[in-house]
Amino acid sequence: MAQIVSLAAAIGAAIHDGDTVAMEGFTHLIPHAAGREVIRQRRRDLILVRMTPDIIYDQMIGAGCARKLVFSWGGNPGVGSLHRFRDAYENGWPGPLEIEEHSHAGMANRYVAGASGLPFAVLRGYRGTGLETLAPNVTSITCPFTGEELTAVAALRPDVTVIHAQRADRAGNVQLWGITGVQKEAVLAARRSVVTVEEIVDQLDPRPGAVVLPAWTVTYVAWAPGGAHPSYALDYSVRDNDFYVAWDAISRDREAFTRWLDTEIRGEVPAR
Repeated sequence: MAQIVSLAAAIGAAIHDGDTVAMEGFTHLIPHAAGREVIRQRRRDLILVRMTPDIIYDQMIGAGCARKLVFSWGGNPGVGSLHRFRDAYENGWPGPLEIEEHSHAGMANRYVAGASGLPFAVLRGYRGTGLETLAPNVTSITCPFTGEELTAVAALRPDVTVIHAQRADRAGNVQLWGITGVQKEAVLAARRSVVTVEEIVDQLDPRPGAVVLPAWTVTYVAWAPGGAHPSYALDYSVRDNDFYVAWDAISRDREAFTRWLDTEIRGEVPAR
């Protein structure tokens, strides 16, 4: 059953050096507050998993948290490249970064297999893309019924999944709505989970199209209003487009990024 704790306590208990960590949320409900807390707690050697690693993972990679990235698309949405990601992969700064690239469909099906307790998922995809020759968790199989050649992708079972949601009740049941992406599947696939929320309420009101994660599927709930910033939480906040633009300049230069990391995340005053 879910425990309601502080964000620092949730990250401290759930995420350990060397873990495979998925932080999901598409367009909105991206768990940025949790990502910043991982940086503050100086976690290392993480395998980061995310379908669309945008600036949340750019920050964590630049801070030295990651040794590998498993993903299907990477970029600063509407702006350009992820400069800390590129610097790590191309130049090994602040450390070497291994990558494993998939298609969106492949990643989504891997989460579904993990959530279903299955060893792999089957789809029509990857063939002819070249990705099937690069990713170790992709192989061709022959359908035993039709003889058709299909693609099998290994299940994703993160040690920890972290998401942001609009609400939880005091029993630890979680409610999210809007663009929900693969958050549900990612939580159900994981061994442990952390959910940051905009508010904790006495009772969850029904919402059309909302996803409810029962308390028994969640390990930790942490109250973190504004925890999706600079992305947004539908009905609670708006996207900070200016930050995404500003991030391009901050992240492009190692010294500028390090100053931002020290002052804005770690709360340290740089030496003069």
